[in-house]
Amino acid sequence: MTIIGITGPTGAGKTTALNELEKLGGAIIDADAVYHELLASDHTLRDELEDRFGPLIDGLGHFDRKKLGTIVFADPAAMADLNAIANRYITAEIRGRLEQAERAGRPAAAIDAIRLFESGLAELCSATLAITAPPEVRIRRIMAREGISEDYARSRVAAQQRDEYYVGKCGYTLVNDCAAPEKFAARARALFEKILDER
Repeated sequence: MTIIGITGPTGAGKTTALNELEKLGGAIIDADAVYHELLASDHTLRDELEDRFGPLIDGLGHFDRKKLGTIVFADPAAMADLNAIANRYITAEIRGRLEQAERAGRPAAAIDAIRLFESGLAELCSATLAITAPPEVRIRRIMAREGISEDYARSRVAAQQRDEYYVGKCGYTLVNDCAAPEKFAARARALFEKILDER
């Protein structure tokens, strides 16, 4: 099974590309979604986070992600600790899902992770792909997708790594500068077919 690590900034079109890999029979693993599922269900993770950051469960028994965010976004050392704790759990869960995909006979699996390299998840991959798009295109996409203001969208884009960072680390690159989503989807499908043929 070919494992493809996919990364790139928000609004670049990773979902459109991943849909094409799914059509080719690939399993899709979203690292961010895995993290949120673990926060909701894994009490060992929650206990470890509370040991480090203090009480994080609200009155209804739900994990308070906003409270955790307030702590870590203001403190780089706290963010580093969060990443170190969370990455262990996320990586273990993703390894399990990759094994399931292989047992199911999938030809490929994609790990969608904005922190693909920082988290160590790239080490599980046989190929890595950066998906980028011009900043103005990404800003418009984020505004439309999330219903946020232009200023907020611009601050989100500015806070992320530049395209060169992703391109420099990945073996493959897809630039989403297509006006029509179908055009980019076709480009993504062709690249996935090429990667699968080469492996």
